[in-house]
Amino acid sequence: QVRLVESGGGLVQSGGSLRLSCAASGMIFSLKAMGWYRQAPGKQRELVAAISRSGSTNHVDSVKGRFTISRDNRKNTVYLQMNSLKPEDTAVYYCAVVSMANLIVPLSSWGQGTQVTVSS
Repeated sequence: QVRLVESGGGLVQSGGSLRLSCAASGMIFSLKAMGWYRQAPGKQRELVAAISRSGSTNHVDSVKGRFTISRDNRKNTVYLQMNSLKPEDTAVYYCAVVSMANLIVPLSSWGQGTQVTVSS
């Protein structure tokens, strides 16, 4: 059974940085594309970034140039480096197994997520 555990969230001031981690188990990690999503209070969950098995990446426009998704197949972990954080980045962040052909609907269940709060 696929298990995804997110960590690394916290409270940070505007302009600060955080690195989120998502540890995966129960699957052959290197064969899976992975994505980061977020859900802000009162809003729908949205895609933030995705990374293919080969390391190709997609980042949504609102985070381009500030966030970077990466993966370490030796550690079965996907990361989200977040720089120049803004208050509008405040949300619960989740990782998921994805298909690069359809990033709207993830292929795995949601984990517990990790809270990111950016103060102004």
